[in-house]
Amino acid sequence: MKLFFERGIVNNIKFNFKDLPLKNSRKNHNDYQNYNNHPDRAEYLLDNGYGLYVQAYFREVLSLERKRAERSRKRFLLVLINIHNLLRNNGEGKILKNIARALPSLTRETDIAGWYDYGSVMGIIFTEINGVNEDIIGEKIYNNLSNILDSEQLKKIDISLHVFPEEFDRTKPDVTKTDLNLYPDLSDRKSSKRSSFFLKRTMDIIGSIFGILIFSPFFLIIPILIKLSSQGPVLFKQGRLGQFGNKFTFLKFRTMHLSCDELVHKEYIKDFISAQKSFEVEKKNGAKDRVYKLNADSRITPIGRFLRKSSLDELPQFFNVLKGDMSLVGPRPPIPYELEHYDIWHRRRILEMKPGITGIWQVNGRSSTTFDEMVRMDIQYSKKWSLLLDIKILLKTPYVVLYGKGGY
Repeated sequence: MKLFFERGIVNNIKFNFKDLPLKNSRKNHNDYQNYNNHPDRAEYLLDNGYGLYVQAYFREVLSLERKRAERSRKRFLLVLINIHNLLRNNGEGKILKNIARALPSLTRETDIAGWYDYGSVMGIIFTEINGVNEDIIGEKIYNNLSNILDSEQLKKIDISLHVFPEEFDRTKPDVTKTDLNLYPDLSDRKSSKRSSFFLKRTMDIIGSIFGILIFSPFFLIIPILIKLSSQGPVLFKQGRLGQFGNKFTFLKFRTMHLSCDELVHKEYIKDFISAQKSFEVEKKNGAKDRVYKLNADSRITPIGRFLRKSSLDELPQFFNVLKGDMSLVGPRPPIPYELEHYDIWHRRRILEMKPGITGIWQVNGRSSTTFDEMVRMDIQYSKKWSLLLDIKILLKTPYVVLYGKGGY
């Protein structure tokens, strides 16, 4: 048996349970509608063959527990028991039932055991483990299974432990890594909307090509203006974080002088995210707007100020969309050092959707919102996402860009 202790490390587990000799297939473990509408819901949630909760419900509880822990800071532990290799060679029968029956003796009343991946992976959610050593829980599970399985059978079982919130060192590069085993709802949603996401990607490809063609005069004029106004390259390339924290090279037209110290921006981001403060700009009518970007930044060139105000500096991102690192619509991709100051729930904005050139935040506030408000908008977008919503945002973007509110 392999015992893995996962803390924030992506563990790519792929299972195919179609070939397994499982007989208890009367219930659809992925059908939310069935178990929610069943007259005896409590009984229907259990897989009677093994006494485990069905996959759909178990994953729903995992998602809810994760969101609760984001706010309460009360850690929980997800234990995954991969029995795929064991069943493939030994069949289902008594072995599987013995394993399933051994799980309740390991749990408390507040814990839950169920199918993480029906027929392949059993899961246990140990809630509120603050002050409890998860390694001890792992060893206890191993010892219990060793009482019902022989040494050869134990070798064919993998146990992995996943703690949430994940513990990580914010000063190290691996701060961007996320344990995707804690987010099965994301893969479930992608599977259920496979055709819609395919159409979104198709729209991204067509839209980015169309954008490059229609704005081709700007791709000729803007580089000349940049070269005439300051020394340095035309394009500004920066490492950004895409979906799931994957890094990519983000493209913009350069709007700053060369060799600018990014410490100013780092300090601003730290203050803005952590303290929820923002700069204020006095308007002629005496009103004040909250600003997400640094206003009157001396590092910005004269032509750069115009490019930022008009959002023309964003045009090279059409190539990011064409490559697949970004989408036309989605949350803005953060700079890696921003993530160092994220709260736990903030990270959902880079997990649930691919980053975009424009998004719900840009058309509803741009820089005139607090960071928390921006994140909430991004999360609401991911929940309500549809192709129609993307189209509405795309149609609204030109007006917001021309009006210029919040652009700096």
